[in-house]
Amino acid sequence: MEAINIPQLAKSLEQKEVIQVQEFIPELETLTPVRGRIVVKHQGNYLEVSAKAETIITLTCNRCLQQYNYRLSLKTSELIWLDEQASVLDSEPLEREIALEDLVETLSPQGYFQPDVWLYEQLCLAIPPKQLCDNECPGLPLSGSEASVTLSDRRWDALEALKNQFYS
Repeated sequence: MEAINIPQLAKSLEQKEVIQVQEFIPELETLTPVRGRIVVKHQGNYLEVSAKAETIITLTCNRCLQQYNYRLSLKTSELIWLDEQASVLDSEPLEREIALEDLVETLSPQGYFQPDVWLYEQLCLAIPPKQLCDNECPGLPLSGSEASVTLSDRRWDALEALKNQFYS
């Protein structure tokens, strides 16, 4: 995907660009190419970006550690403000205080919008934080001998003795 020149987009007849996506994103490991479309509209002082895409990725279950395939679907939109100060912010130090109202995405109105980077970020945000192969996944199976062995730390023996006094 090619970067979109924001001034050229503003001068175009419809002030809109539609990008059909059917390719692998190098930074994202997927089994199938990402398929979908991205629509970028220039709205004067902001860009309205929306996307609908899907692909299949391989995840690892958090309970049983088995790998499974997951259909990653995305339907999202975002407003990206066009601000002359956006290029100045990029040159400032990485660690600085930011006001709550400054927590918005901004680009220079004379710069470029990179749809491939934006799509990659949106797909990463759509990956589920809790990865389970099945809602009823029992987790790692424990054999009989492993289940009965308990690890003990002698530093807790005094507390265990006190507990036994109250419950015996």
